[in-house]
Amino acid sequence: MTDQPADSGASSDLGDVPAILEMVHITKDFPGVRALDDVSMTVRRGEIHAICGENGAGKSTLMKVLSGVHPFGTYEGRIIFDGEEMQFNGIKSSEHVGIVIIHQELALIPELSVTENIFIGNEVTRHGVIDWEVSRERAVQLLGRVGLDVDPDTAIKNLGVGQQQLIEIAKALSKDVRLLILDEPTSALNEEDSENLLNILRQLKTQGLTSIMISHKLNEIAEIADSITIIRDGRTIESLDVADGTVNEDRIIRGMVGRALDSRFPEHTPNIGEIFFEVRDWTIEHPQIPGRLVCNHSNFYVRRGEIVGFAGLMGAGRTELARSIFGRTYGTYQGGQILINGEAVEIPSVRAAIARGISYVPEDRKVLGLNLLDNVKDTIVAAGIGRISRNTVIDLEAEINAAEEYRKAMNIKAASIDVGVSTLSGGNQQKVVLAKWMFTEPSLAILDEPTRGIDVGAKYEIYGLIHRLADEGKGVVMISSELPELLGVCDRIYTVFEGRITGELLTAEATQESLMRLMTDTSAA
Repeated sequence: MTDQPADSGASSDLGDVPAILEMVHITKDFPGVRALDDVSMTVRRGEIHAICGENGAGKSTLMKVLSGVHPFGTYEGRIIFDGEEMQFNGIKSSEHVGIVIIHQELALIPELSVTENIFIGNEVTRHGVIDWEVSRERAVQLLGRVGLDVDPDTAIKNLGVGQQQLIEIAKALSKDVRLLILDEPTSALNEEDSENLLNILRQLKTQGLTSIMISHKLNEIAEIADSITIIRDGRTIESLDVADGTVNEDRIIRGMVGRALDSRFPEHTPNIGEIFFEVRDWTIEHPQIPGRLVCNHSNFYVRRGEIVGFAGLMGAGRTELARSIFGRTYGTYQGGQILINGEAVEIPSVRAAIARGISYVPEDRKVLGLNLLDNVKDTIVAAGIGRISRNTVIDLEAEINAAEEYRKAMNIKAASIDVGVSTLSGGNQQKVVLAKWMFTEPSLAILDEPTRGIDVGAKYEIYGLIHRLADEGKGVVMISSELPELLGVCDRIYTVFEGRITGELLTAEATQESLMRLMTDTSAA
């Protein structure tokens, strides 16, 4: 049974099924930070066990302790797997007993084939030589177990993110996995791929596989998990048995943030002004496929103080539209105009976009949003370095003051502004990216999936920051795959399908159903 602090507020009967895993009194320190503080957790054999908590709560750190990424001797506490105490000194040693972790950032090599990725480091050999025929046969079998019908010789780069996630699971199955750990497995997936992945986990459960799932998508947790461990500020808060029928999203949130959230979205009264940013007949060709238009004669506008949403299925062209506007960083320009305050302007580069008061927070923070070798301070001021420079010389005191101001204003959980951004949780990395672009004081902020991989408490904070931008008279373009989020935050929403803008609705008049109809409007495309 999970050890609970006196103020856990709840207890639960986890049933009589024997435990496959016990983590007992786990404590893990980093320089200046206690990431885990006496965390205990029990996972039953054959269940899907969820771990919930805000960004920075310690979820991923706990799983890295379990999988040997943080080896024995670097933490306090005990790991008991299948009745035996374990002392893992690396990934290989945990995989040897059947514990396999799939990280949030997939570890596949794009240029290699499906077969090569599944068996990399675990090659099928005969007389010391890789047996490719047997490898392909086994790959097909493993792909069948995860419901994926692709040629095993296909290069990973030619597959979608949802398919790649299933290949990661097939790769885990090739290692005779007994306990599968998935860190935010659906964070980058659309609704259809997410549901498919959850169904695969259910099927694997019927085959006796035990899974641990970290996720911020509370609706998925409530739907699929058998039990839940909630962690807050590095400590175990409580364990919940979903089977007792009392667990819902609000119950999970209360444990995560220590209070009830009466509303998922802050109250906001818009003060919308005149049109100041307009895109006309914007046409962009795919960078690798001649003739394919990723932006097909698009038209839209943004008014001062307005939050404008863009809804569309994955691949609809929302990100391509945003990136092409932001200094033409995607695709080949074929035509169209951008008008700022009624004047046609050219924005041929990122530098020109920043100079025109446009910022862009990308959907992939680790590839496009951050330099993972930088610290928090350097990242926050990077896009607006001219604001703290005099005669091309950086004012070091102004740099420190600016970084500290944004760290506090955005509640970025970091020991100091000098720590590397790579050491932060995903949610705090996202806040750093937002701070970086807010520091430029843009007149138009384009936010592409700004809350992806963010816990419910941090989402609420980010919604408040978006409202603050609008209240300052700035325009905000918000791209999101979560329709309730767009309906809860935006003033007006455009829909996109296959590169075309297919509709425009005031949020007050929109529903998820009406948006979905326009997002799949083949007649408009």
